[in-house]
Amino acid sequence: MPNPLRVIVADDHPVILFGAEHALLKFPGMQIVGRARQSTELIKMLQNDACDVLVTDLAMPGGQYGDGLPLIGYLRRNFPNLPIVVLTMLENAALLQRLRELGVISVVNKSDDLSHIGLAVQHVSRNLEYMSPSVKAALDALRINSGGKSDEVMLSRRELEVVRLFVSGMTIKEIAEQLNRSIKTISTQKNTAMRKLGIDRDSELFQYAQSNGLLNLSSHSAGDKGEIPQ
Repeated sequence: MPNPLRVIVADDHPVILFGAEHALLKFPGMQIVGRARQSTELIKMLQNDACDVLVTDLAMPGGQYGDGLPLIGYLRRNFPNLPIVVLTMLENAALLQRLRELGVISVVNKSDDLSHIGLAVQHVSRNLEYMSPSVKAALDALRINSGGKSDEVMLSRRELEVVRLFVSGMTIKEIAEQLNRSIKTISTQKNTAMRKLGIDRDSELFQYAQSNGLLNLSSHSAGDKGEIPQ
């Protein structure tokens, strides 16, 4: 009889955690060996307990190691051989592309059927890519809109500065006064940044900023062309 596939599940919402576990246990040969609700618990668990696949929420605030892309980057650097399935509610194509650039080959949108979590675990355990339907559709749209190119989304230093200040809670008028620019200029730079990121609503911009660590980004750290930090 083959050894069970040992899985650690991390999510800060108990209902999602339960649902993910329930979905995984419908697949023969899977064993839940750990549960974490924030990054501190997760990293301690990975350091002490053997597992074959990690299933983790992307937005999981409250731990020592953060969440979003900073946490995924930490996991990839410190546990490079650990297959990861990322769970998210976000469908922003630029964010999904950043996950791929970090080496994540499996992303499941929580709005898709939970059975995709088990399918994703099966695939990544064999080093095969798996994207749930909503994720695949978003990535396909990105490829179509970019003409097949997968270049990183780049924001200028000024666009990055405006986004950082906006998501910190400042209004367009307040940003204009602080940076000594016109309201029209600030509004244009914000809208240009959102267009580059494929974002239509301010709520999505806040979610994107949190996942990318922009809320902690110093306004003086970006160069003439600022990359979204990994």
